[in-house]
Amino acid sequence: MRLTFNGAAGAVTGSQHLLEVCGKKILMDCGMHQGHRRESEEMNRNFPFEPAGVDSVILSHAHIDHSGNLPTAVKSGFSGMIVSTFATRDLAAIMLPDSAHIQKYDTEYINRNRARQGLPPIEPLYDITDVMSALERFMSIPYGRSWEMHPGVSLRFLDAGHILGSAQVELTVREEGRETVLLYSGDLGRQDRPILRNPDMTSRPDILIMESTYGGRTHGPREATVSRFRDVIQGTVARGGKVIIPSFSVGRTQEVLYYIRELTGRNEMPDIPVFVDSPLSFDATEVYKLHPECFDAETRELLQSGDSPFQFENLHFIQGVQESKALNHVDEPMIIMSASGMCENGRILHHLKNNIEDPKCTVLVVGFMAANTLGRRIVEKEPVLRILGEEYRRRAEVEVINGFSAHADSDDLVRYRETVGADARRIILVHGERDQSEALAARIAGTAEVHIAELGESIEFD
Repeated sequence: MRLTFNGAAGAVTGSQHLLEVCGKKILMDCGMHQGHRRESEEMNRNFPFEPAGVDSVILSHAHIDHSGNLPTAVKSGFSGMIVSTFATRDLAAIMLPDSAHIQKYDTEYINRNRARQGLPPIEPLYDITDVMSALERFMSIPYGRSWEMHPGVSLRFLDAGHILGSAQVELTVREEGRETVLLYSGDLGRQDRPILRNPDMTSRPDILIMESTYGGRTHGPREATVSRFRDVIQGTVARGGKVIIPSFSVGRTQEVLYYIRELTGRNEMPDIPVFVDSPLSFDATEVYKLHPECFDAETRELLQSGDSPFQFENLHFIQGVQESKALNHVDEPMIIMSASGMCENGRILHHLKNNIEDPKCTVLVVGFMAANTLGRRIVEKEPVLRILGEEYRRRAEVEVINGFSAHADSDDLVRYRETVGADARRIILVHGERDQSEALAARIAGTAEVHIAELGESIEFD
């Protein structure tokens, strides 16, 4: 059994882990790398393995850094099955077409600037035809059911509690008369978050591949997070500014809406409009409503009462481009949530471009920003930011609230290792920048061998 880390090793994007076992090649996740544009383009277009030689893909969840390069793989010759939970398949069916649309739109915008500079045009990574070819390859199984996907390899999905449909990938391998259980955590959610169930902690693998995004950080109490969120909004409104929130359309947007609704119900929100400027966010919220099997008891009770955790007065979903552009001409307090979450593409770029130089406004960061993304440069409060090929001076306030993160924090990850990884003989850390992985490795060192994966590294398992 051999495992090669082709992405999300020493970083948090581009998750791709290739398992060679029982004569088959199984790719766990096929994510899009985000960061320096030129480096990301190179990594996303050129796989370090031959996609046509991969027998199957197991998708842990639908976030683009885990699913976004599936159309490229199919375009490059992959013809096997893509296995996911039902909710992940439904989210992928809206997220991958949206990714193709954003690439087309952003490429056209960039190429207009390149033409003025006498530069040759660039091409999108893939188009809608490639996306449809990828979606045709999906098949789904429910949580908790063991299924023999290849002779000698059984798959079981366990709830990861990260976003709707997110799963831990448990593989039971029977090879040469021995049975080995390998568990890939995917992205783990936090304990006692609203909307979704807690991560399933019942697996006891021999080999544990686990994420380490917040390996050295803790998020703080939920109520403190909500209170700070309220204070940032109230402070910006007092200045007469807009609150711009870069947010992943799936997971983060729904959770922030949940908290705004909660604050509204307690009369702690200013009477201002809340715009979700992302057609994908609207579609994703509708998909959420189709999968109550993923919800916690509190959210199920809310839905059964006829109420919605994602709806409140003053909430507006923006669909058309002209509606989106119209927000730029309204000089009054409002909240604008838009994608992408790391500010690498999509409508958020236009809202940042139009508001980043206004000292009345606030850019409110509610999640992890990977290294070398525009989002990270905003978090680091760089004085000059390059947005859509042009430079802007940052005069808007920047506030960061990590407590909204859908990722388990350091304490959650230690608890996971002590429970799920209690009997593991090897633990390998992925999906974390080096300092976070090292911090977690120091906390979970024990009887198991703990190793931090490096990009391109292969490990043989006995």
